[in-house]
Amino acid sequence: MASARAVATVPVVVAILISGLVVVHAQRPAGLTVPPLGAGPFIFDTAEQPKIRVTVLTRGLSHPWAIAFMPDGHLLVTERPGRLRFIRDGILDPQPISGVPTVRTDGNGGLMDVALHPRFGENHLVYLTYTKPAGNGRGAPALARGRLDGHALAEVRGSRGHRGFEGNSGLNGRVVFGRDGMVYMSTGGNTSKESQDPMSLRGKILRLTDDGAVPKDNPFVGRPGYRPEIYTLGHRNTLGLIVHPVTGEIWNHENGPNGGDEVNIISRGRNYGWPTVSFGRAYPGPRISEHPTQEGLETPLVVWLPAIAVAGMTVYTGDKFPAWKGSLIVGSLREGGIAGTGHLQRVVFNTRMEEIRRESMLREMRQRIREVRQGPDELLYLLTDEDDGALLRIEPAEER
Repeated sequence: MASARAVATVPVVVAILISGLVVVHAQRPAGLTVPPLGAGPFIFDTAEQPKIRVTVLTRGLSHPWAIAFMPDGHLLVTERPGRLRFIRDGILDPQPISGVPTVRTDGNGGLMDVALHPRFGENHLVYLTYTKPAGNGRGAPALARGRLDGHALAEVRGSRGHRGFEGNSGLNGRVVFGRDGMVYMSTGGNTSKESQDPMSLRGKILRLTDDGAVPKDNPFVGRPGYRPEIYTLGHRNTLGLIVHPVTGEIWNHENGPNGGDEVNIISRGRNYGWPTVSFGRAYPGPRISEHPTQEGLETPLVVWLPAIAVAGMTVYTGDKFPAWKGSLIVGSLREGGIAGTGHLQRVVFNTRMEEIRRESMLREMRQRIREVRQGPDELLYLLTDEDDGALLRIEPAEER
């Protein structure tokens, strides 16, 4: 998966045959040195917004993955090793929340997304996506919910009917509540052709009720040869899943392999192409498909070449950054397969939702940006996917 940090610790030896002689070169690993994150705050220029301030609110998070804003103004943050944490007034609670399911952390697995039930104020239900140990060293993407009671999740249980999550790769998953009150959950599918298999739940977006059952109006209910949980198919690794705050549409983005990251508008029962078509290339270099589009398969709204290992996503709607209103803002874990190139990107659309420009920001920080959210205060909140991860806040520089 494009989001994995994979920088060799020793040089790679490359042998080249020239006129019968073997010339040996030491090839440096592809990556830049990432300086320690300073205390901040940091001031940056941007293309269309006056100077911005980036403040380090919280440190000491181990590979944080997702943010949920609570009604009382506090935050819930997941850490990939399997911890759910409170952040109150910018201070990390040292006591993790108990009751989180056991996670498998090999590779890209672990505890991932967190979402609150739309009636959280009444029922206190929290939803988590994670990699569930499946025996024999294997893992499976899973969805669980529990009732938040102080520092504990109580009555934790998984959603019903999720056989078919077998496999070791593509273990990532996001979860969001649609405006129809249904749970939309993504599952990774970066290997073989399981994303196109209607009897596999890999490489899909699933639609479930809030207790994990299959809604009767799902697009493939009653269709022979199709799992009824499936809402859309043909996805690779979804590291961003949101409800568009204006249109109410479900949007996702996916990591391509060597190029081909993409943003999609999710429509009922549609096929998004992976691995039949892609704008990307396989890691050794060959194209995934000769043509990146095909009739009957959905074409992405946005594509990245090279890949930026896109992660986290929000559509800005606030007034604190008026020049950014309507922009799609996403994180980057690394660009072009080069470690130390994480940053933030802003994509601008016209009134017909056609892309007209992009802006890269925070490149100077070289941080792997895993999560991007607009807060209730109309500021932007980011998580850095590092051993010593941080919660960052972006605000106009003229405001304190």
